[in-house]
Amino acid sequence: MSTNEKFRDLPLEDVIGDRFGRYSKYIIQERALPDARDGLKPVQRRILYAMHVEGNTHDKGFRKSAKTVGNVIGNYHPHGDSSVYEAMVRMSQDWKVRNVLVEMHGNNGSMDGDPPAAMRYTEARLSAIAAELLRDIEKQTVDFIPNFDDTSKEPTVLPAMFPNLLVNGSTGISAGYATDIPPHNLGEVIDGVIMRMDNPDVSVDELMTVIKGPDFPTGGIIQGVDGIKKAYETGKGKIIVRSKADIEDVRGGKQQIVVTEIPFEVNKANLVKKIDEFRFDRKVEGISEVRDETDRTGLRIVIELKKDADANGVLNYLYKNSDLQVAYNFNMVAIAKKRPKLLGIRELLDAYIEHQKEVVLRRTKFELDKAKERQHIVEGLMKALSILDEVIATIRASKDKRDAKDNLIAKFAFTEAQAEAIVSLQLYRLTNTDITALQNEAEELANKIEEWTSILLSEKKLVSVIKKELKDVKKRFC
Repeated sequence: MSTNEKFRDLPLEDVIGDRFGRYSKYIIQERALPDARDGLKPVQRRILYAMHVEGNTHDKGFRKSAKTVGNVIGNYHPHGDSSVYEAMVRMSQDWKVRNVLVEMHGNNGSMDGDPPAAMRYTEARLSAIAAELLRDIEKQTVDFIPNFDDTSKEPTVLPAMFPNLLVNGSTGISAGYATDIPPHNLGEVIDGVIMRMDNPDVSVDELMTVIKGPDFPTGGIIQGVDGIKKAYETGKGKIIVRSKADIEDVRGGKQQIVVTEIPFEVNKANLVKKIDEFRFDRKVEGISEVRDETDRTGLRIVIELKKDADANGVLNYLYKNSDLQVAYNFNMVAIAKKRPKLLGIRELLDAYIEHQKEVVLRRTKFELDKAKERQHIVEGLMKALSILDEVIATIRASKDKRDAKDNLIAKFAFTEAQAEAIVSLQLYRLTNTDITALQNEAEELANKIEEWTSILLSEKKLVSVIKKELKDVKKRFC
């Protein structure tokens, strides 16, 4: 090999530009940003799919988290175990996501920022609502691609029978893009999807009559709707989220401030520490004690005041200077048609609706093909039962299975598939009662084929199927 072939003289900026461009494309599409259709990042999708394949579902027992993490790394996600486990834990934290996708036994962290127990100690399984994300995945509803070592296949997106991106929100930072989508109420978002399907020209104002705004799992009060409206129109916007605080009278003529809800993603322990520092440094007069009384019944921070303190003044100072009140910035970026895009609420709903239409069409086509195959077999069996003696004589006169099939095809014009079904029949199936069962099955299949064909031919019927299934999810999980 000559020296010229071995080494290429390239400017450094070209090499770095090319390599960084490829790396950026990968982390934008395949790591940090959620898909607009199912609202999942690749690591989350792989965790849910791996648990589904292993049968680690909500109707069965819990399994060690370490086993799931090992499966995910070994089969789909060749990265560090901590990144997989952290993603799995986040999907189980009910103060981070609106509807948890993973149920976990053991210490899965806390609002105080405590780390979860190691994966060898915790146990997990898919939640009931996560099963809706994976429903009908085996019915060719989504595309599959080979996994990293070509030993199995993984889905490029999940069927997602509810609009997970808006329901659970998402946050992530990639190269040149970041995303911050807040969680919303499941029932409200489903109503929004149905409204959008009924009226494709619906305005943001009309949508906001059903999707009133984010529904943070930690509660809190959103100040004003202008920021929400701007975010829903453009994908970017800023809102103020304030803690829920009440001023209570206690004995001795004193008052106390009781906080029962705090803003989303605020670390409670740091918040309590910060308020106590104000008391210690005398930045605000009137606080005598700060206590965190949170227990299993719910969050409760008590700020005890001195006798002559102005409770409203202290509370307003805390709103201004601590995380009792924070700004939340919407930045609704998701991967739509393989590109990162800033999406308003209508575009997000449209991406989901388009995905659902494709999923239901593909599922219906799959069911229809299966039913037609079965109908063909049933017709063959009914025909065989009507000339049973001749069929048995033909099979008995044949040398082997292949010969029997060839003879049936030649003599009675059965197809290959029908002949296979006939020669595979067990003797007990040849009783008289079986013909009625076959006739009933044929009738049932004909009805189903008619129904599925009508869905494939009519956009209106397709939309009504999607609406019915969304209403069913709403009824079960709201």
